[in-house]
Amino acid sequence: MAEEEFDANKTYEAALEKSREIEKDIQVNPKKYRVLTGDRPTGRLHIGHYFGSLQNRVRLAKLGVPTMVLIADYQVLTDHDAYDEISQNTKQLVIDYLAAGLDPETQDVTIYPHSYIPECNQLMLPFLTLVSNSELGRNPTVKDEIAKGEASGNFKAGVNEGMYCYPVHQACDILFCKANIVPVGKDQLPHLELTRQIARRFNKKYCKKDQKPVFPMPYALLSKTPSIKGLDGSQKMSKSLHNCIFLHNTEDETAALIKKAKTDGERVITYDPEKRPEVANLISLISLCTKEEPEAIAAKIGDKGSGALKSMLTEALNEELKPLRAKRAELEKNPDYIRKVLLDGVEKTRVIAEETLKEVRHVMNMEI
Repeated sequence: MAEEEFDANKTYEAALEKSREIEKDIQVNPKKYRVLTGDRPTGRLHIGHYFGSLQNRVRLAKLGVPTMVLIADYQVLTDHDAYDEISQNTKQLVIDYLAAGLDPETQDVTIYPHSYIPECNQLMLPFLTLVSNSELGRNPTVKDEIAKGEASGNFKAGVNEGMYCYPVHQACDILFCKANIVPVGKDQLPHLELTRQIARRFNKKYCKKDQKPVFPMPYALLSKTPSIKGLDGSQKMSKSLHNCIFLHNTEDETAALIKKAKTDGERVITYDPEKRPEVANLISLISLCTKEEPEAIAAKIGDKGSGALKSMLTEALNEELKPLRAKRAELEKNPDYIRKVLLDGVEKTRVIAEETLKEVRHVMNMEI
């Protein structure tokens, strides 16, 4: 297993170049690709998810790219004790997905929880034999997640083995459906690189030279949207940090949250992410809603101060989310439909998973 060490900068540059190449090709060959994306059901989605990933998923689905949307319920168990809320959180995720514009009825979109796909999880054992303990321990994303978990008190009894195996389980999620593009940010590239290593090692070990490889190489589709900071202006928007605006918040709740957002004491509004990060963050959020350049927004506000800045953001965000909130309200009244979306997704996904597992058994000489 002597392979090249993970080099973050080198990997990012290569991933960025490949991502640009894929973006161009998607416009003309959408059916050539399959997207795997999703979330852990640890709570409801916020505007960081909306601008950072949801909008992109809807864009890809509307282009005609087959899109698998995974609800990673098993992975909640690695660093959360909120298992009593997983079922409700799962349904709320589906409501957010549908309200944002994903539509399994008119698009090639499949939404499913991976705890209902046993064939996918069966890949875990053979995949674990293809990686070493040291590789899992070195994964920078895992180390970062462990540090966060320890700081928040989630690992009082010690770090569980599921945390170290998290990237292998993600490899199962990506490879079982033969996804070849995965929308991620720069910080998720180590996970994806391990998935690629597992795919390479499996194909090399079990597929004969004249055989088609079982698993395609998945590539990153790097997000164009920068990391969305929370209302504190200093840290990434996060449920656990209580610095976010949720998609289910009302217009009045949104206004109240923005009113409390951190700014600074300067009267004149300028866009300066380095020297005025809190102000720049609010301007960036307006820009995401209106598509205006941040500098133009700042110039428009001028010496009207942070009150005018917050009022502009409130108006822009409430206008942006108005259709989503209306759709959300309809979906909340129809729990049977939400359950149907999930069950239909499970049925469709298991067909794909069973076929992949059949191929895996064949090349591993495990057929009976």
